[in-house]
Amino acid sequence: MFISSAFAQTAPAAAAGGDMSSSLMGMLPLVLMFVVLYFVMIRPQMKKQKEHRAMLDALAKGDEVVTAGGVLGKISKLGDSYVGLEVASGVEVQVQRSAVVQVLPKGSIK
Repeated sequence: MFISSAFAQTAPAAAAGGDMSSSLMGMLPLVLMFVVLYFVMIRPQMKKQKEHRAMLDALAKGDEVVTAGGVLGKISKLGDSYVGLEVASGVEVQVQRSAVVQVLPKGSIK
């Protein structure tokens, strides 16, 4: 009485060439979003990682650096994965090499 019978609709017959182009047009926004994501987020992050890796490889004894925790120090020892930082005269701290964030200009630490 209040509810009418529901009938399934059949899909209209599509032309052979129209089916392929409509599926490509449906995927176009997804592809465009991925391209924009790559150029806005992924590529700059990869460039930043490459610069950080080059900076870590170029570390030398006597460089003044800042760690991720904010500790300032002068490199006194270099190892494969650890760096010895002299934070005060006679005080040396071992930190991971990847924790070094920035190399300061000479004479920054007094």
